[in-house]
Amino acid sequence: MNNALPVSKVSEDRISCLMAAYGTSVLRMCYAYLKDTGLAEDAAQDAFIKAYRYLDRIDACEVKSEKAWLMRIAVNTCKDYRRTAWFRHVDRTEEPEHLLYHQQAQEKEEQQLIDDVMALPPRYKTVILLHYYQDLRVTEIAGILGIACSTVYNRLEKAQQKLRVKLERGVPE
Repeated sequence: MNNALPVSKVSEDRISCLMAAYGTSVLRMCYAYLKDTGLAEDAAQDAFIKAYRYLDRIDACEVKSEKAWLMRIAVNTCKDYRRTAWFRHVDRTEEPEHLLYHQQAQEKEEQQLIDDVMALPPRYKTVILLHYYQDLRVTEIAGILGIACSTVYNRLEKAQQKLRVKLERGVPE
């Protein structure tokens, strides 16, 4: 019986460390994906609860990157949220300055880029956010999304082309 308490304490300490290290990144990813502060907080919390349940996978060397593993859980949790009937029937439009990060003074071009990224179809938006916003490598993104590295490269390339066209025209699609 004495062994149960220390194991639980170790797990709690481990998840606390993960939350301290990656909590903001997970929350931002959830927010960018769901476009709702409350839902993003709920999704991030659910993602860490799921991570807590499967902490043994990290210790069993099944996980190469803790951040990539947490992001995969967060993205899948957000996908689950988006599949609900309630989510599909609620208007989720928000002011663009709240979508990626909060800054008082942003350049107009930078704001336009944020708007354009958020207007991309989900398959392209997700790889852009994971690669450029979360600084994940292509191999990590492939693992998170459960797709081939070549697919990630293709989606990044197509997303960049779409963004390039939008920025050159200066007119949103």
